[in-house]
Amino acid sequence: MEDSSDREALDRIDVKILRLLQRDGRLTNAELAARANISPATCHRRTQRLFERGHVRSVRALVEPASVDRGALVMVGVVLERSTKDSFAAFEAAAKKLDCVLDCHLVAGDFDYFLKIRLRDMSEYNRLHGEQLLGLPGVRQTRTFFVIKEVVENAPLDF
Repeated sequence: MEDSSDREALDRIDVKILRLLQRDGRLTNAELAARANISPATCHRRTQRLFERGHVRSVRALVEPASVDRGALVMVGVVLERSTKDSFAAFEAAAKKLDCVLDCHLVAGDFDYFLKIRLRDMSEYNRLHGEQLLGLPGVRQTRTFFVIKEVVENAPLDF
């Protein structure tokens, strides 16, 4: 993907298409065109260009976690033994292999990484923590935050 500084500027129609897709990725091209007030052919060309230039990474369904027995949401702060390029790379490669990790972010502050994890329940987390998380490369310490209530999740970007 190109650096955002290399991308052609978005015009108001591009922004409208992005906002509409962000709210409902299931819109047909005809529906999207009507809501953006442009022709279907123009809409298709513009949408394809937005994908090609990396403004849209993907379109996918948001599955209700409880409906697939993944009702427990856990945030884990991770501190590594060392802050080196190699230790970060090793941790990131290992974290990407864990199916339960939804997000992994390198952060500044008291932790090196924050992981967002979805599981069945707390006992599954207990097993994961003891058998996998603590064994990830370079992990010195973890701090676990169990989510009680999801107030805002996957909100559309405001731009």
